[in-house]
Amino acid sequence: MRVSAPSLSPKPVSASRTVISVVALPRDSNHYGFVYGGTVMGLVDQAAYAAAIRHARQTVVTVCVEQITFLRRIYVGDVITVRAAVNYVGRTSMEVGVRIETERMRTGAVEHVGSAYVTMVALDADGTPIPVPPLELETDDDRRRRGEAAARRRTRVARVRRAERRGHDGR
Repeated sequence: MRVSAPSLSPKPVSASRTVISVVALPRDSNHYGFVYGGTVMGLVDQAAYAAAIRHARQTVVTVCVEQITFLRRIYVGDVITVRAAVNYVGRTSMEVGVRIETERMRTGAVEHVGSAYVTMVALDADGTPIPVPPLELETDDDRRRRGEAAARRRTRVARVRRAERRGHDGR
């Protein structure tokens, strides 16, 4: 059975929107009852993967976590909600913006506790990067996020080129 290539027609940001919610359990925390950052990072990667694959409809892999910021603690018993959507599309890569929220179950208070930017690349069956559909921007927020993501991409590409010139040894 031959699998047809996905369409390269533009896709709206809304088609990539992803929400994952989980309850923070004791196994996810340190002895103070605070959720490990690594647990949250895993949720961020899962949400970014789901958003990117919804956009590309191809295998995708994480190539860069540009930034992850933790603003507040997450406690055992909180519901962690991770929201992701594609912000920017290059030829084969996508930047996915991720927002991390927590709901305090005893009060119902919802807080923004972190954010991340994850770059994903679409791959064919041989592991070669392949083109992804362009991004259709639907709202002013989509346009703002795309502009900010384009600036982050320029900075990231320049940093990688500098590292390549130095021979990857950090000198």
